[in-house]
Amino acid sequence: MASAAIFSSMRRRRSPSLEAFLAPVDLSDVALVQTLVSVTAEIVSSFSDKSFSFQRRNSRSLVRKVEIFLVLLEYLRDSEAAMPWTAVICLKELYLLLYRSKILLDYCARSSKLWLLLQNHPISGHFHDLNQEISTLLDVFPMEDVELGEDVREQIGLLQRQARRAMLFIDKGDEELRVQFFSFLDEFEKGRVPDSADLWLFFVERLGIRDAKSCRHEIEFLEEQIVNHEGDVEPTVSVLNGFVAFTRYCRFLLFGFEEDEVELGIGNNQRKPRKGLIAQEIAETFITIPKDFCCPISLDLMREPVIISTGQTYDRSSISRWLEEGNCTCPKTGQMLPSTRLVPNRALRNLIMQWCTAYGIPYDPPESAYASADSFAAASPSKAAVAANKATAGLLIQRLEDGSPCAQTIAAREIRLLAKTGRENRAFIAEAGAIPHLCKLLSSPNSVAQENSVTAMLNLSIYDKNKSRIMDEEGCLGSIVNVLRFGHTTEARENAAATLFSLSAVHDYKKRIADEEGGIEALAGLLREGTPRGKKDAVTALYNLSTHTENCTRMIEAGAVTALVSALGNEGVAEEAAGALALVVRQHVGAKAVAKEDMAVAGLIGMMRGGTPRGKENAVAALLELCRSGGAAATEMVVKAPALAGLLQTLLFTGTKRARRKAASLARVFQRCENAAAMHFGGLGVGYALAGNSAANRDSSFVGDVSVPLSISVPVL
Repeated sequence: MASAAIFSSMRRRRSPSLEAFLAPVDLSDVALVQTLVSVTAEIVSSFSDKSFSFQRRNSRSLVRKVEIFLVLLEYLRDSEAAMPWTAVICLKELYLLLYRSKILLDYCARSSKLWLLLQNHPISGHFHDLNQEISTLLDVFPMEDVELGEDVREQIGLLQRQARRAMLFIDKGDEELRVQFFSFLDEFEKGRVPDSADLWLFFVERLGIRDAKSCRHEIEFLEEQIVNHEGDVEPTVSVLNGFVAFTRYCRFLLFGFEEDEVELGIGNNQRKPRKGLIAQEIAETFITIPKDFCCPISLDLMREPVIISTGQTYDRSSISRWLEEGNCTCPKTGQMLPSTRLVPNRALRNLIMQWCTAYGIPYDPPESAYASADSFAAASPSKAAVAANKATAGLLIQRLEDGSPCAQTIAAREIRLLAKTGRENRAFIAEAGAIPHLCKLLSSPNSVAQENSVTAMLNLSIYDKNKSRIMDEEGCLGSIVNVLRFGHTTEARENAAATLFSLSAVHDYKKRIADEEGGIEALAGLLREGTPRGKKDAVTALYNLSTHTENCTRMIEAGAVTALVSALGNEGVAEEAAGALALVVRQHVGAKAVAKEDMAVAGLIGMMRGGTPRGKENAVAALLELCRSGGAAATEMVVKAPALAGLLQTLLFTGTKRARRKAASLARVFQRCENAAAMHFGGLGVGYALAGNSAANRDSSFVGDVSVPLSISVPVL
């Protein structure tokens, strides 16, 4: 029932105490009546003079009914006469009814105007439900068995008759405004922008939304409803997204950009913390998507998850583009792909579909097994939302071009927010020309402007086509690196690092990014001294850059290898650091540089002992590549590492298939060393067989009584 869902929404929003929904069971008759008098008096005092924007008649009618109950309860309190048990039961029901009335009235008084319009029918229905309950309560109340004055009886009798005759009331004026509100959305749906004079009349004259602050309150309230998502309440999330986009457009069209100056701290470089969803981290949607449901390439909700030969899952459209660009490695792990076969991950797709259903997010997997590279994510907003956001983007970019410093800062913030909510927004914002103007703000002396512009750039870069727009913009890459090096705030520097990580997903850009003056040095510094999030941003960027063979020397010169070795001891970034080192040591110059680091081998051994499964895999891969590329001295350093034999044997039993393969290869390297017998590796061949290799698919060589696998035929997932 719609009204029941509305009531559920009220309880979650206002969070009343448990006692509001439990009738008092341990009160005497006198105490019960006194409690009811207090509750009723509070309702009357709080709402009798309250000016309701909507639901005026329903609200005032309910308050008048409560006033009559107050007369009854005060008489019962003052008379102190004993009451029959049937009357006590009715009063306990009245307790619940009064609290529900209080919550409903409070909801109508505090909710945003636009939300009340959208919920006009369900809320009106809830008022009607309460009226019906009042009528039922009065019908069963033992009026003849309770001592009451004649005037009180007359008032209660009149209330009883009125409650019986009352019909569902929907205010015609409110309903006209609701229909007009939907008509504006329909205009955007049809590709037409409503007339500004009509919007002014609707928002300012009829709704009383007269400034930017009030408009922001409306937007944040609607966004809160999206987060809460009452799945059984109309309108749907798709419609709400449309109204949020429409209201945001009106906020800038009608009220301009200057009114946020105090809030943003323009002039003193101080920001006032903002409430609600606006303060959430970048790359988050209003409903936080589980990390495992997002494609590692696009960071968007996956429409058609597929598994590649390394065992990683990507959205089909994203990984298909990656392969079509000529890449032959896994974007996440950097492993070479022995096969380009894409296997549907049906189990994950079913989980995503269940999650989307639970949160009311449309999910429409592509009919074709190979989705168009240009198709947008299924969880995209409605056409009306896209059209309204496009209109808003036009206003924002115009202010970026010719607005005051304050207006430019606000515009950058709003573009940042728009660009985090979907691929469609990222596409048309860049197409409309935002990137050159955001690039200029990267060098702004104002910390808020710089932070918003670099974060907007990060959000835009998530969309693949925008990567080339950013890299092709003259001076843009250099400006991003300068923010990384000298940014005014920690968040700006971290987001600049994350932007470089996003851009480096394209192989051709990795060398350009590494060659940018000071970029690698700044990433290494952030990895050494940044916040936990900053270190994560830095290590992922360095990992991406290390996948380009020509970057190895540059990373050594810039101190990145030293920083990566130090990061092996940091649980939050050790896995990625080991993976990057495994790529660096594939080259002789990289292996020599890592071998010179005192803690390199010890750090990788530590990862094998206590790291994650993927961390252990990366660590043993790095040690193996160090032996292959580092020469005899590096191999001896690895071979003499204490406890390595036991760790390798454990890994052969319990590691991932790739880790077991690398461990077996490392054992073969030991076999070829002159001190192999002293290392007691005889049991490794047996251990690996127990871990999954049969005699039929294992080639062995025998040196004395030592058996070590020579070739491993373990399929790579």
